[in-house]
Amino acid sequence: MSTIEKVQEDVLVEEAVGMNNEIVLHNDDVNTFDHVIETLIRVCKHDALQAEQCALLVHYKGKCTVKTGTIEELKPQCSALLDAGLSAEII
Repeated sequence: MSTIEKVQEDVLVEEAVGMNNEIVLHNDDVNTFDHVIETLIRVCKHDALQAEQCALLVHYKGKCTVKTGTIEELKPQCSALLDAGLSAEII
């Protein structure tokens, strides 16, 4: 393996490891489907269908991963979800 190939491989591995964080949205008995969907569209930049599907998964399964990325990307989004009254965490 050449030095260039090794460097490219190391960078790809590092990028993949950095993207292993997730925002998980949890079900609650407070928020409406419309509020959850509108918040996912606004905060996580979901399209309407994706937001609706996530809201349904949260409702029926209890939780759903709504965003993946680096911790630096996810912190402000998770905070915005919490500020909107949703139950979310970064794992």
